[in-house]
Amino acid sequence: MHSRVMRLLGPAALMLCLMGPNGTAASTLSGDYLAGRQASFDGDIQAAAKHYGQAVMHDPDNPMVLERAALAEISLGNLPRAATLAGKIVADGQRSQVAQMALVAEFAKAEKYQELRALVEDERGVGPLIDGLLLAWSELGIGDMTAALVQFDDLAKQQGMENFAQYHKAMALASVGDFESAAAILEDAGTGGMQLTRRGVMAHAEVLSQLERNDDAVALIERAFGSDLDPGLRQMEEALNAGEALPFTHIRGAQDGIAEVFYTLAAALANEANDEFTLLYTRVAQYLRPDHVDAILLTARLLDELGQSELAVAAYADVPVSHPAYHAAELGRAAALRDSGKTDAAVEVLERLSKTHGDEPVVHSTLGDTMRQLERYEEAVAAYTKALDLVEVEGSGEWFLHYARAISYERLDRWEEAEADFRTALELNPGQPQVLNYLGYSLVEKQIKLDEALDMIERAASARPDSGYILDSLGWVLYRVGRYDEAVGHMERATELMPVDPVVNDHLGDVYWAVGRKNEARFQWRRALSFTMYGTNAEEVDADRIRAKLELGLDQVLADEGAKPLQVANDNGN
Repeated sequence: MHSRVMRLLGPAALMLCLMGPNGTAASTLSGDYLAGRQASFDGDIQAAAKHYGQAVMHDPDNPMVLERAALAEISLGNLPRAATLAGKIVADGQRSQVAQMALVAEFAKAEKYQELRALVEDERGVGPLIDGLLLAWSELGIGDMTAALVQFDDLAKQQGMENFAQYHKAMALASVGDFESAAAILEDAGTGGMQLTRRGVMAHAEVLSQLERNDDAVALIERAFGSDLDPGLRQMEEALNAGEALPFTHIRGAQDGIAEVFYTLAAALANEANDEFTLLYTRVAQYLRPDHVDAILLTARLLDELGQSELAVAAYADVPVSHPAYHAAELGRAAALRDSGKTDAAVEVLERLSKTHGDEPVVHSTLGDTMRQLERYEEAVAAYTKALDLVEVEGSGEWFLHYARAISYERLDRWEEAEADFRTALELNPGQPQVLNYLGYSLVEKQIKLDEALDMIERAASARPDSGYILDSLGWVLYRVGRYDEAVGHMERATELMPVDPVVNDHLGDVYWAVGRKNEARFQWRRALSFTMYGTNAEEVDADRIRAKLELGLDQVLADEGAKPLQVANDNGN
C-alpha cells in the first residue's frame, strides 16, 4: 500500500490491513515487526522475541529486524540464539553494539580469547566502559598474565576507570594465587569503593583467609556490615572464626572475570541507567557464570521492576536451595508472585520459608506485610511478633515492625496494644511522619487526646508538607476540634494532591458544610460517592452515610447518630 495512503489511514487502519481474513494478525514482515515493537513498548520481552523472530524469518537480511530480535533474545537470556543473529549482522558488514555484545559473550563462553581480543581491538567490543577490561581478561585467558597486568594498569590511567581497573586487577591476581598482591590493592584506600561493596568485601575476606589472616577478615566484615549479617556473611564469619581457610571462589579464571565485568557494570548502572539496558549486562554475566547468584538476583529484580513478573519468578527459582541467598531469592519470588496477582502462591512461598528459614526476621516481617495487605490481620500480628522476638537488641531499624504491627492491632480493634506499638515506634524513631500521622489520626477518630493528636499531625505535616494523607489528617483534626476555617486550606490542598480519594473528598465536604459552604459541600460529597467504586481507599468510606448527608445535610446526620453538633471552637482553642 502506498506510504502516503498509510499515513492518511493512521495506525488503526494499518493494523486492520495486517489482519488476516478471520480477524487474526497476518504473519507478515510488517505485522510481526509492528507487533514486536508494540511488545517492546509494553515491556513484554517474550512477545517481542517471538514477533521479531518471526519477522527475521520473513526478511533474514534486514539489519534492523535482526538487531531488535537479538536484543530481545539477550533480554530473555537466550545468548546462543542472540549470537546466531549477531553473526548474521556482522557477516553482512553491519556494526551493532547489541550484536557485538552477543558475540563477546559467545567467544568468552567458548573460551576463544584470541578471537575476543581481536574483536575488541577491531573496535567491535561492547563500549568504552568495558572493552579495556575485556582485553585484560582476554590476555589472562590466553595465558599472558604480564600483558593482562599491563592492560589493567593502562586502563587505570583513564579518567573514571581507576576504581574498576584496580578491583579487577586484584581479582585477576587472586585468581592465579597471588593473594599478597591482591590484598595490597584491596587495602589501598585510594583505589575507590568497589572493594567496599558486599561482593568486594567477601572477595577481600577470602583473600585475607588465604593469607592466614582470618582475624583481619572478620574485622573487615564487621567494619563493613556491623553485627547484623545476612546468612552468606554470617556463614563466612562463622567459618573464619572456626579457623577455616576460605577458598577464593569469586573469580576462578578469565571467563569468571569477564562475567564479573558485566555484573560489575550492571550493579553500577542499576540505579542510574534504565532497567532494559542494565538487564542486558546481567544476562551476559549469568550466561558466562550460571552460578553467579548476585547476577541472578539482580536479573530477577530488574525483570520484576519491568513488570515481567513471570520471568522474575523463573529467574529467582534459579538460586539453589543450598545457597545462603536462597531465602532472599524466595522473598523476591514471593513479591513477584504477588505482583502478578498470585497471592495464594506468594503466601505459600512465605509460609514455607518461615519454616525452613525461621531464624531470619525478614522472612517473618515480609510474611506480616503480605498478610496485612491481604487484611489477614491476626496472622500479620503473629508474623510481626515472631520477627520482633528474633531481634536480640532493638534499634531504630525496628520502628517499622512496631508500626506495622500497630496498624494490624488497630484494624483488629485492639487499641491498647496498637497505641503501645505506635509509641514504641516513635521511641525508636522520634518524629517519624508516618507514625505521627497514623497515631494522631487514630486519636482524632476516637476523639481522645485531641491536643496531642493535633501536635503529632502538625509535626508530621511539617516534615512532609506535600503528603496528601498527612494534610488530610491535619485538616480533619482541626475540623474535629472545631477550628473549621483553619481546616479548609489544608483539606483543599489534600484534595489537590489526592483528587480521586473518596475519604479526602468526603472530609472536604464536611469541612465546607461546617463553614457554611453547603453547595460546595454537596459537590464534594457527590465526588466522594463517585470515587467509592474505583478510587483509592474506597473501602474506608461509608457510601450510605454520604447519601444521607446529600439528602439530609450533615447536621441532621450527626443528630441521628447521636453525635455532638458542629460547634466552632472558642478563641482559646476549647
